Amino acid sequence: MSADGQGRSHWFDDEAGPVVRPYAMTRGRTTSAGQHRLDLIAVVVTEPQADDPDADVTLSPEHVDIVDLCRGAPQSVAELAAELDLPIGVVRVLVGDLVTGEFVHVTRPVPPAELPDESILRDVINGLRAL
Repeated sequence: MSADGQGRSHWFDDEAGPVVRPYAMTRGRTTSAGQHRLDLIAVVVTEPQADDPDADVTLSPEHVDIVDLCRGAPQSVAELAAELDLPIGVVRVLVGDLVTGEFVHVTRPVPPAELPDESILRDVINGLRAL
């Protein structure tokens, strides 16, 4: 078997086209520079004063796609991964890059440990009813 034939079968799928490994999109990184903690339900919102991502030569097409998707409506990290058909780890790195570049910001859900206890809420409701 020739090296050409082996390389083609390894890096090309006739139905899908050229195959790009996920780490190639993140330049081999598994975390972003800012090391932002991004839960699956963290919501990504485009910054209103953000520059045009198409004009920034340091951004990949996937970065631009994320900004465009979030410009239409805020998206969760999981929604972005599904919409772009990318692994969650890749989306986390790309979103972290965009946060560092101030193209987007992330709103995180309230951790369960910080939510009020149900018994406190019941006491408040009962107190309001007593008024």
